[in-house]
Amino acid sequence: MTIVDTHTHLDSVARAGGLPDLIRRAREADVGWMIAVGTAPDDWDLYGEIARDNPGCIRHTIGVHPCSVEEGWEAAVAGIEARWQDGGVRPVAIGECGLDRFHLPKEPGAAARVLDLQRAAFRAQLSIARRLGCAVVIHSRGAFHECVETIDGSGVDWNRVVFHCFSEGEAEMLELAKRGGRGSFTGILTYKNADAVRAAAMAQGLPRLMIETDAPFLAPTPHRGKPNEPAYLRHTAQFAADMFGVGLEELAAVTTSTARTFYGF
Repeated sequence: MTIVDTHTHLDSVARAGGLPDLIRRAREADVGWMIAVGTAPDDWDLYGEIARDNPGCIRHTIGVHPCSVEEGWEAAVAGIEARWQDGGVRPVAIGECGLDRFHLPKEPGAAARVLDLQRAAFRAQLSIARRLGCAVVIHSRGAFHECVETIDGSGVDWNRVVFHCFSEGEAEMLELAKRGGRGSFTGILTYKNADAVRAAAMAQGLPRLMIETDAPFLAPTPHRGKPNEPAYLRHTAQFAADMFGVGLEELAAVTTSTARTFYGF
């Protein structure tokens, strides 16, 4: 049995020398694959090296997270497309990219300026994804409908789009589904107050389900409040299996096939 963590952040643990132990714990929990998701140029080279050194269990993405967008973002985004051509380990997606209203400055003028930068960087990354025909990992916080509208206008194939850490409800999931997009679910799925998120997962259906840790954030029950890691994905997988009324092995097989098809590895 193999489970895929479709969205995790490994930069801190790798720089601290803890990656071999993290991989061992993940494998012991049947998490056989991890997608290390880029957020800014300072982790792209690291993730490329990690993927190269661990070809049997790690793939990576590159992108500029909306909270990493600042003046001069164009130089960072301009370096994305070359990563598909440089002869190294090719990324499996662009992202995470998108819009984040939650972390904007409190002052309205400053908030508007930052959001304009986010919008421009998001559009630029979607344009690259359209040219490459690659998968796109979307970060959307407090900006679901604007993200959808921006993708609609980009020409990106919605079948290659995933909204990671999906935390909206059933209505929003149906908006993605009718376009061909999808959501990926974190440990939030296991939280007592997450009925809307569970309804969204059920509305999407098991055949299109992807699961993730977003480690080191959002640890599932029973580890909620602690630093998350890929090994804990098994708890989310078991919860989802119970929710869909299937065995863990079936849930693992379906979600692994979906993740590998989506990311193309």
